[in-house]
Amino acid sequence: MNMDDSSTCPFCSLSLPSSQLQWHANTHFEDNDFHSPPVERAFSDSHFDTTFGDFNSWCGGGSSGIGRDNGVWNMEEKISCLVDLQIKGEFHNVNGGLMNLLRNCLESEGQNSRSILSRYVDHFQSIRFEDGGFGCGWRNIQMLSSHLLAQKREAKDVLFGGSGFVPDIPSLQRWLEIAWERGFDEPGSNQFNHTIYGSKKWIGATDCAALLRSFGLRTRIMDFGPKESESLYLSVPGSSVGGEELVRIGDGRKRKTPNFYGPMDRYMSRGGGVSQTNCSKNAKPSSALNDATRDKESAGECAVKSAAEQSKSHQVLMDFVWNYFSNKNTIQFGYRRVVFSEKTPLYFQHDGHSRTIVGIQVNHQRNGIQHYNLLVLDPGHRTAEIEKSLREKVGWQRFIKRGVHTLRKKQYQLCYVDPGIANEEEMEKLKTLDSVFIEL
Repeated sequence: MNMDDSSTCPFCSLSLPSSQLQWHANTHFEDNDFHSPPVERAFSDSHFDTTFGDFNSWCGGGSSGIGRDNGVWNMEEKISCLVDLQIKGEFHNVNGGLMNLLRNCLESEGQNSRSILSRYVDHFQSIRFEDGGFGCGWRNIQMLSSHLLAQKREAKDVLFGGSGFVPDIPSLQRWLEIAWERGFDEPGSNQFNHTIYGSKKWIGATDCAALLRSFGLRTRIMDFGPKESESLYLSVPGSSVGGEELVRIGDGRKRKTPNFYGPMDRYMSRGGGVSQTNCSKNAKPSSALNDATRDKESAGECAVKSAAEQSKSHQVLMDFVWNYFSNKNTIQFGYRRVVFSEKTPLYFQHDGHSRTIVGIQVNHQRNGIQHYNLLVLDPGHRTAEIEKSLREKVGWQRFIKRGVHTLRKKQYQLCYVDPGIANEEEMEKLKTLDSVFIEL
């Protein structure tokens, strides 16, 4: 191949003919199936080599240099140990703040647009040799935590033992185990056999909620899906994923119905030989043929729902996000086109991948129709590339914007944090995960 006729993809470093570069690059941003670059799923062992094991061995090597004579650590001691041993998560720091750069880009657009943004969010990208293939859920927890630490004083005082920083993934895994041991999300804990530390298993919005609730944060879950699936969601008492009448199956997870193993399995496969569609290292570039095949299969399964009908039904999700950030329309734009909201970002889960919604934009078109764009940060993108596109105001829309036409999944889940810290009585209620169901 003549090198003058070839180009390298900036996202996955694949060499291909120049004529195919634009098409190939676009596949990295298609929402019907997120395609992360091929990655090696070897989680960095630098942390695990020194700390892997149960809390007895993990804490025994801590800064205190002491262990329990009877080999048992109580909860207060475990938390104290984790506060001492947790490691700060690494991320690319954006000078001036990513949200300020995004605000500048949104303000430079047409006069007919209005946008609402979360005030501060750091972008945590998946790292090829650390969490490539499974880390999107953890990265979204880090992004949401970065906002809470920067913007919510009450949250900063309680999160991660008051450390003031966002921990790395292994440390977050330990915090989730502590949440489980304290009784938060017992069904979820059972599905993981009460252990997540050192694992490459995928997590989702429910695990995010359990982790943040364990610190007293009022974390809420919203389920969006078809009416016929309502009985399977967390919002319904005694549902197959929320109730206690679960039976054990061969792989150690639990279920009551043949279709779902647990709260997150409608959005992802937790491992055990089933590859997560979009975070997997085996994810392959899409093609028109593959898309057409998927569309035909989807049509058969979904009773042939047209694209127009699906977009109309998914507008419900867009409306919720707009109302959420606008705080029931209490936000006033005045002469401004972009305003900041006091609301936290949204953990955004769907089948195969998760991202963080940091805001929403509405464009008022001449025909009177309002077109919405979700404004998202994706763990699969490189922070430096997002920053570069925002500073240069070139190509940033491909990284950030997602219109209603891109919402092609049947089910979505959102997770966010309400203000305040729960009291002791409320904490007990927060241990049982619940959600609000909205029909798509």
